[in-house]
Amino acid sequence: MGKRAFVTGVTGQDGAYLSKLLLDKGYAVTGLMARRATETDWRLRELGIFDAVELIRGDMTDLQSLCIALEAAPPDEVYNLAAQSFVGISWSQPQHTTQVNAIGTLNLLDAVRRVIPSARFYQASTSEMFGLVQASNQDENTPFYPRSPYGVAKLAAHWFTVNYRESYGLHASCGILFNHESPLRGIEFVTRKVTDAVARIKLGKQKELRLGNIDARRDWGYAGDYVDAMWRMLQQDKADDYVIATGTTTTVRDMCKIAFDCVGLDHEAHVVVDPALFRPAEVDVLLGNPAKAKRVLGWTPATGLDALIPMMVDADLRRVAREP
Repeated sequence: MGKRAFVTGVTGQDGAYLSKLLLDKGYAVTGLMARRATETDWRLRELGIFDAVELIRGDMTDLQSLCIALEAAPPDEVYNLAAQSFVGISWSQPQHTTQVNAIGTLNLLDAVRRVIPSARFYQASTSEMFGLVQASNQDENTPFYPRSPYGVAKLAAHWFTVNYRESYGLHASCGILFNHESPLRGIEFVTRKVTDAVARIKLGKQKELRLGNIDARRDWGYAGDYVDAMWRMLQQDKADDYVIATGTTTTVRDMCKIAFDCVGLDHEAHVVVDPALFRPAEVDVLLGNPAKAKRVLGWTPATGLDALIPMMVDADLRRVAREP
């Protein structure tokens, strides 16, 4: 028998790519699906793995349901990818964001401690914890300064994971992942908002693309590369925390140019800056230093933005063309 993995947030972008990676490695994969979720399995279906993943209904805010789920499918590895993952929404839903992202992580850690403390645990931390950056190039030693309720909640989850590692000896690692995108990204995220709009404008279904701060800079990678780093963390003898990033940064404006160039259009003719879309507290630049991940995990990103954005534009062109 191969290893067993338990994945929360299994129907999200990272959950789907991670599940495929694990299945390809011979794992049995059980995924936690939110009780309230409906019609969210399209990513698993798009990757052709829906029938291969065992789905269990549960709730990150309900400790008992997590214990029951872990007892039903006792795993060797637990990957916590469940979250209210959209930064912008966290200002209008700070309590919900905190309940799922922070308290939900605490619940899962405690369920692992109670039910199967030998399991190795991965926590999806985020570059948004750096927020108002305290260093031009962020690594594992850079101080945190979150600038959104999302970042604050994720920072609490990060420290809960470190605390359970140090208090109870759990093999619990945190991946501090910088922005990572794919054709499976939700439409509310800026990269997918851009590539979907490019497809619609090219096909005559939309005329403009309204964005907020297009001078914000991000370190963007490919989600398919980043889930490999998650798996590598749990194969180490010692649990630890790692920055996962490309080490390069690009403005939203330049990302738009790449996307519009894919279909032979001028981005300046279609992108409209809308002040209403600016966030209450902006994170102007994020740039990760993945040197530790390269040295310890042997991980390097394989897909650059110049390949990633065309991949996403092509996928959205096909999707939009299929619409009635």
